[in-house]
Amino acid sequence: MDMKFIRKLPIPQETKEKYPVSLAAAEQKEKRDIEIQKIFRGESDKLVLIIGPCSADSDAPVLEYAHRLARVQEQVKDKLVIVPRVYTNKPRTTGDGYKGMLHQPDPSGMPDVYKGILAIRELHTRVLTETGLSTADEMLYPANHRYLSDLLSYVAVGARSTENQEHRLVSSGIGIPVGLKNPTGGDLSIMMNSITAAQHAHSFIYRGWAVETNGNPMAHAILRGYVDEQGISYPNYHYEDLVRLVALYAKTDLVNPAVIVDANHANSGKKYAEQPRICKEVLHSCRHNADIKRIVKGFMIESYLEDGCRKIGEEGFGKSITDPCIGWEKTERLILDIADLL
Repeated sequence: MDMKFIRKLPIPQETKEKYPVSLAAAEQKEKRDIEIQKIFRGESDKLVLIIGPCSADSDAPVLEYAHRLARVQEQVKDKLVIVPRVYTNKPRTTGDGYKGMLHQPDPSGMPDVYKGILAIRELHTRVLTETGLSTADEMLYPANHRYLSDLLSYVAVGARSTENQEHRLVSSGIGIPVGLKNPTGGDLSIMMNSITAAQHAHSFIYRGWAVETNGNPMAHAILRGYVDEQGISYPNYHYEDLVRLVALYAKTDLVNPAVIVDANHANSGKKYAEQPRICKEVLHSCRHNADIKRIVKGFMIESYLEDGCRKIGEEGFGKSITDPCIGWEKTERLILDIADLL
């Protein structure tokens, strides 16, 4: 086998015992979980905002951003639940480039997955402990979910992973909302099959164990737009797209039909400044169609302290080193505008 084995990594249980979550933080997360799950079960009229940088690159700016979110959360708590995006694994289309804090806790340093595991657990823990906001992360590697399973309140499965069997089966055993994105090519039937798989019970192999799951009734859709064979982006957040999704859900036996609209990626054509307009258009659709309003549970927004993006090594505290994001001023205004429109 042409593969170099560098070191044996600690199992999640060992890591959790070495770096535990305090009782107060665990109780806060449980309260948040209940509130968020009520939204996806249709028991609350609030919306969820999964919001934050494209990728969490280092502790200081992420924590500064999370503290600002916590202050705004207090202002909109009657209408919105804010879940910070602390995305510590970064999918790469070709496999090259920065893969997130899990691989490189120091973006300018060498990859070190062992240090990365400890770094991402510490960062998620600090956000929860210091701000009271439990977090979201992308499940890029299903086997790694257990390192953060006591910290996360939301999990996303990316467009390139939605069709993968392991992602679907592991999603069925996660007791929190899991959003499954439409694939990059836009075939919604693939996304709907993923949601079906995640909502059903399964037996399979996970981390060297034979496991069984009961199914996840909070597995749901994320619409993120798509790209055709010529590389042209097309949105799928418009009124007609949401009506179509309502119809697709109606043909299934899925419970808790729900969608999160990703305001960036192909929906914005990677024009990150369009995100506020996209969110407001979706809210307009909700006001004109009760079925759309019933399934729309919130938004996924890429936002950081500074507008745009930069290359690794360039100056820019709180400026994305991957995809560009809207800065804090626009972010705060958008959050308050969404609350006012509800």
